[in-house]
Amino acid sequence: MKDILEIGKVRKAAGLKGRFLLSRNLESPELLQGIEEVRIERPDGRTSWHTVRYVQWSKKGIALEVTGIQNREEAEDLTGSRIGVPSHLLKELPEGEYYWMDLVGTAVFSENGDWLGTIEGIFQTGSNDVFVCSGGPREILLPAIEEVIRKVDVQGKTMIVHLLEGL
Repeated sequence: MKDILEIGKVRKAAGLKGRFLLSRNLESPELLQGIEEVRIERPDGRTSWHTVRYVQWSKKGIALEVTGIQNREEAEDLTGSRIGVPSHLLKELPEGEYYWMDLVGTAVFSENGDWLGTIEGIFQTGSNDVFVCSGGPREILLPAIEEVIRKVDVQGKTMIVHLLEGL
């Protein structure tokens, strides 16, 4: 979903009127403020745009209700669909913070200059995000902490890391 920030995937229907629950790909509910429409990309590749009628952030994920999805059955049919928003609507982040979409596909190098792979995915843990680096000699899970992530060049799509003992 180029130029689209994926905010989550549909996990399940919620209620009877077409509302559904997303897993969260966002760290902050502020990123949802002012979002008026979303793009739904179904598992089969079909996409459609929908006006947001309701959005709520919770510990369990993001509850969303959009036009065109009228009942529980239609919401259930969206299970596994990717939900995104136009990336141009996003605010600029402070130094050292990045949108996940900007990091996926980034080439990862050790401080010694060894190519380790590319960032193929990112997931949240209780304390920090974890970057999944694969395609190199072996898959590496890189915690997004200062001790590991030394330099990120979003424009150049490169990342320099310090591999801690055990990584």
